[in-house]
Amino acid sequence: MSVMDHPLIAGVDEAGRGPLAGPVVAAAVILDPARPIAGLGDSKVISEKRRTALALQIRQLAWVGVGIAEPEEIDRINILQATMTAMARAVSNLPHVPDHILIDGNRVPDGLPCPAEAIIKGDASEASIGAASIIAKTIRDELMKRAALRFPGYGFEAHKGYPSAVHRNALIALGPCPIHRFSYAPVRAVLEKR
Repeated sequence: MSVMDHPLIAGVDEAGRGPLAGPVVAAAVILDPARPIAGLGDSKVISEKRRTALALQIRQLAWVGVGIAEPEEIDRINILQATMTAMARAVSNLPHVPDHILIDGNRVPDGLPCPAEAIIKGDASEASIGAASIIAKTIRDELMKRAALRFPGYGFEAHKGYPSAVHRNALIALGPCPIHRFSYAPVRAVLEKR
C-alpha cells in the first residue's frame, strides 16, 4: 500500500462496552481501495469462523492499529471515557497518520491527529469501520478465551464476559475475579453481599 495513492481514511470501532469483565478493545483500520475485502460489516452479525478469516485478510491487506483499556482503567474513568481512550490509542498505533477518521457511534474521541466524524451504525455502512469492528471483536474474544484459562469457572470462553445467566450465577458463586469491572452494578452488588 502506498501512502501517496489516495487519502487515508481510517475506520474505528470497539468491542466490549457491555461486558462485566475484561478490557474494551478498539481497532483502527485503513483499507487499500486497490485491494478490496469482500464481506466486511458489523462483526456481531458475522459468524466467528468468518470473522477469524476476515481478520486475517484485513491484517494482510490493510493497516491496523489496536488500542485497549483494561478493567482497572474502565473502573477509574468510566466505560465511555475508557472507550474513547482505547479508540484514540488505536488511531495512534496505526503505522501512518490518516487524513480522515470515521468513528462508529455518536461521539468522536479527543486528541485525534486529523478531522473525524461519528457515524451511527457505521460498522454496517462503512467498510473501514466494519473492518475495525471485526479486528476489535476477534482480539477481544481471544483475550477472553485466554482469561478463561487463568480464571476458570466463570465461562469467559463462552459468554466473553457479557452478563449472561451463566456469568451472573458464576459471579455470585465465585465472587469477582481480577478482570471484573468493579464499578459495574452487578459486580458491585456481589461484592457488597460478600
